[in-house]
Amino acid sequence: MAAPRVLILDDEPFQLKLLSRQLANLGLGRVDTFTSGQAALALLEQQASDVQMIFLDLNMPGMDGVEFIRRLVDIHYTSALVLVSGEDERILDTSVRLARAHHLNVLGHVNKPVQPETIRALLKRWRNMAPKTAGEARKRYSAAQVRHAVASGELVNYYQPKVEVMSGALKGVETLVRWRHPDDGLVFPDQFIGVAEEHGIIDDLTRIVLTEALAQARRWREAGLVLRIAVNVSMDNLARLDFTDFVLGQIVRAGGAPDELILEVTESRLMTDALASLDTLTRLRLKKISLSIDDLGTGNSSLAQLRDIPFDEIKIDRSFVHGACRDNTRNAIFTASLAMARQLGIVTVAEGVEDQADWDFLRQQGCDLAQGYFIARAMPAEDLPAWLADWETRRPLLAPA
Repeated sequence: MAAPRVLILDDEPFQLKLLSRQLANLGLGRVDTFTSGQAALALLEQQASDVQMIFLDLNMPGMDGVEFIRRLVDIHYTSALVLVSGEDERILDTSVRLARAHHLNVLGHVNKPVQPETIRALLKRWRNMAPKTAGEARKRYSAAQVRHAVASGELVNYYQPKVEVMSGALKGVETLVRWRHPDDGLVFPDQFIGVAEEHGIIDDLTRIVLTEALAQARRWREAGLVLRIAVNVSMDNLARLDFTDFVLGQIVRAGGAPDELILEVTESRLMTDALASLDTLTRLRLKKISLSIDDLGTGNSSLAQLRDIPFDEIKIDRSFVHGACRDNTRNAIFTASLAMARQLGIVTVAEGVEDQADWDFLRQQGCDLAQGYFIARAMPAEDLPAWLADWETRRPLLAPA
């Protein structure tokens, strides 16, 4: 891949010269430097497609970095953005979230003075991402297409392992639906679940996913592998009075036990109409089916949900897990969530475990379960035995006695 053309915006001439030299030493000779946001925008308005990466200082006089971000949105800038600041980490994190909320491609953020190894890591990330994001457009599917997929058996379940943190033992899996599209290949749920919910298709979809997950649990059980199966459910499912009876019927049909099933409810959806589903959630717990509150901390009423609904598992969102060992804010939120769960007698699952540092942090904190790319990506059911054999060779190194 050719070296990208880079634009640096910083009001300090010394910082411009330093960063330019660091980039040149790493083989990036095409660097444009600006001390004025207006001047940088003038270039971008004419040649935005030629600029593959922007290093943006947040704290500048006149047009500051936050205003510049809004202007990048206005001119439809789609290439990589790196935020640079001498401010504290929380301001940088907030700025990253702001830019991503505007759908900008934020490659990362760095503190001043920028270190060569940091730039090297960013360039490696850019090169890994560029082939996947260049010209990529997310396809939207119609209700008719999703309805056809459900009726035609094009949905397939993938399973992501959940392991015990202290021992590394495999304890269960989360079921994640995919659409095996005849033309587009494997389509991820964020491209069709919303359509299914908006157009009254989600109940049929969830029932197919749940039925197949329980059938797969039976096949694993017959092969000697007993796992707890987690299935995501929608508020629309929970609003139906017959949903509890349907779930119990499918458990009996699969020859399983109620306590082997976990139903995951996303907090942000739950807070919109908890009362409508409270009777169903209560009946499910009375029948010994576990309830998990997914993405804890991303909604606005987490404590109220834990007070009002008999959850026995919480999943701490990946935004509070990955990098928590290096970030004081994430660390504080994670440890507070963990302490609250312990007091309530609730199992904790950490999502988004992506590296050894995340794993070590969870062990130090005493979290119950973990899932994420460091452990395994979601996979077809037939791939689980091979993954498990490989995982067993890693366990002694990850969870020493």
